[in-house]
Amino acid sequence: MTRTVKDSDMNGTPMVRAEGVHKSFGAAHILKGIDLEVAPREVFCLIGPSGSGKSTFLRCINHLEKINAGRLSVDGELVGYRQKGDKLYELKDSEVARKRRDIGMVFQRFNLFPHMTAIENIMEAPVQVGGETKAVARARAERLLDRVGLADKAGHYPSRLSGGQQQRVAIARALAMEPKLMLFDEPTSALDPELVGDVLDVMRDLAQDGMTMIVVTHEMGFAREVGDALVFMDDGVVVESGHPREVLTNPQHDRTKSFLSKVL
Repeated sequence: MTRTVKDSDMNGTPMVRAEGVHKSFGAAHILKGIDLEVAPREVFCLIGPSGSGKSTFLRCINHLEKINAGRLSVDGELVGYRQKGDKLYELKDSEVARKRRDIGMVFQRFNLFPHMTAIENIMEAPVQVGGETKAVARARAERLLDRVGLADKAGHYPSRLSGGQQQRVAIARALAMEPKLMLFDEPTSALDPELVGDVLDVMRDLAQDGMTMIVVTHEMGFAREVGDALVFMDDGVVVESGHPREVLTNPQHDRTKSFLSKVL
C-alpha cells in the first residue's frame, strides 16, 4: 500500500514520542520504560499477549492514564503536562480535554450512548465539546456514516446494530472531531469473525488517506498488509520492533517467536 507523503510530514517531528515511559497501578508495574516513535501518517501496530501493557500505553497517549515517569508527546507537545525550566507541571483537566480533541480513540467495546441514534452519537462531541451547530455536525456525521458504509443506519439505535456496525459508528464518532491521531484498542476483538472484515476495511481506507494510527491488534494479517511499523510488547517492555512483514516472518527474539507460533 502506497501513501502520499506531504512536505509537512518531513519536518522531523514524530506524531508520538515515548521516552522512558513508566506506569504502575499500586504495586503492579505495567509499563517499564517504553521508548518508541510514531511518524506522521504511519500505521503503527502493537502486538503482544494479554497483560503486556499495550492497552495501558494506548490510554497514556491521550492521558486517560497518567504516566509515573518518562515523557510522552503528541505532535511535539507533552501529553498532560507543561514544562517550565526543568520541571513538569500537570495541565488542568480543561486543558487536557482540549488537547484530547486531536486524538480519536476506538475501544474494544464500542461505548456508544444507547439512548442516542447512530447519527446522534457522532454529532454529540462536535456539538457539546466543539461548539458546532447541529446543522454543521449533522452534515459531517452524514458524510462519516457514508464513509463507513452505514448511511442507511443513521436513525438506528445501537441495540438495532450488529457489533461490527456499532464499531464502525464508533470509528465515525472518533473521526467527527477531525483528529490528527487515531488510537485503536483491539477494535475487532469483541466481534464475531464474520463481522471483522468490514471494520478492517474502514481502517484500511483511513490508512490509505494518510491518517496516523496506532493499532493494538491480534489481526496479524492487517498488521502485515497495512502496517508500516510493528512492536511486540511483553511484560511492560518493547521486546522487538521493525517492519511488520520482517517481524512476523523472521522474528529475532525467542519470546516473539513463541508468541507468534501461537497466533499465526
